[in-house]
Amino acid sequence: MEQVPHIRDYVGRTVHMIGIGGSSMSGLAQMLLAKGYRVQGSDRDEGYLIQDVRDAGARIMIGHRAENVHGADLVIYSAAIHPDNPERAEAARLGIPSLERAYLLGQLMESSRMGIGVCGAHGKTTTTSILALILMRCGKDPSIHIGGKLDAIGGSTRVGRSGIFLAEACEYNRSFLHMPPQMAVVLNIDADHLDCYRDIDEIEETFGRYLHLLPADGIAIGNGDDPRIVRQLGKLSCRTVTFGFGEACDYRAYPCEEDERGCCRFDLTGRDGFNVSVRMQVPGRFNADNALAALTAALELGCDPAEAARAVEEFTGAHRRFEKTGELNGAELFHDYGHNPAEMRNAVSIARKRCGKTLYAVMQPHTYSRVKALFNDYLNCTEEADVTLVTDICAAREKDPGDIRSSMLVDGMRAHGVNAFLTPTFDDTEDWLRRHLQPGDLAITMGCGDINMLNEQIRRHEASSAGADENRTNS
Repeated sequence: MEQVPHIRDYVGRTVHMIGIGGSSMSGLAQMLLAKGYRVQGSDRDEGYLIQDVRDAGARIMIGHRAENVHGADLVIYSAAIHPDNPERAEAARLGIPSLERAYLLGQLMESSRMGIGVCGAHGKTTTTSILALILMRCGKDPSIHIGGKLDAIGGSTRVGRSGIFLAEACEYNRSFLHMPPQMAVVLNIDADHLDCYRDIDEIEETFGRYLHLLPADGIAIGNGDDPRIVRQLGKLSCRTVTFGFGEACDYRAYPCEEDERGCCRFDLTGRDGFNVSVRMQVPGRFNADNALAALTAALELGCDPAEAARAVEEFTGAHRRFEKTGELNGAELFHDYGHNPAEMRNAVSIARKRCGKTLYAVMQPHTYSRVKALFNDYLNCTEEADVTLVTDICAAREKDPGDIRSSMLVDGMRAHGVNAFLTPTFDDTEDWLRRHLQPGDLAITMGCGDINMLNEQIRRHEASSAGADENRTNS
């Protein structure tokens, strides 16, 4: 078996990262730069995280070409980069050692005294962000790797000195099995990534395998309201702790009430009898779940309950998580990273509470395999919206199989009573919104591909139009 290279052997040398603009890869690039590595990388196009990596000191090449890896000492690639990628193929031809992203993250984590992995089908970035804020407020000085941007840490990574390493642990392609934790936090188990899993039962079994990576003195923290998680916790020999809203949970949120904005207030109680009140600044019952998971992990790490609750109350969200990006025609524009039906349903539910008039949901379906596997779930996930716009499917890592189209989703939505329209391109979608949005309306774009660039495109056009109007006024 070929020996897997270790990142510790390449300090001060050149690391080339294929797909460097990805949510995880960009953060790892910045972390490596902070640790003294020379970092360069490539990506298909200019994503919204590319400039952050460039500003941190990495050399960026747009487009995948064989010559990009020339001179590299180590190549890092994400699971989305296949062996026939010209840079991976050239690295293999030249004998340049290569390492998959999940192995790199696991190697960085294994050198810490307390590796914390946050996993689940939904909510990883938000939960990791909240836990990061709590740990910093409570003086724990953690290293952090988030699959998104958090203003409080100036991006997606932070290098601390305490020996605590907090990271998202993603189940896609079973990546988290390369990340040995001392503490594992499991938020939920749901059907997703069915391009690499047979069904929900195999997904559950793989989460169980991840939990079994915990050492005997490790700790598994899981959602006590999720029967699949409870079942897997029951198979462990290490310490287990549950959180949730049910009476059987070790850490319980009760009562949980929503204000007029949809933000939750709840009292958190623990087995030892403590009680602390928590008021959230981000809307959604699912975000109360996320906060409860983060609080449970923090308290198990010795954080003060009152200080932890104050950190939660200061959390206003990570970028691309129900983030307001601007206005158009007097209507508010939001973006959310939600990319499967369950997450889109949650995002639309939040938007519905905020919107005073007409709610427009703009969906960019992500990957052909996901759309095919969850097709029926897509058909009504935006039913709370007044209008749904559907763009072309974002292929991401996949090739077009030729048997699935966004038009099929639109037809299915209409058959289920959803007022849906096909707007294939960003230009089509912007034109539709410009013709229909009115003051008091709200439009939310949803997806983990590049749909956020539609919001940026609209923002640029609005700024350009405002500048032109000002010039005409001054002249």
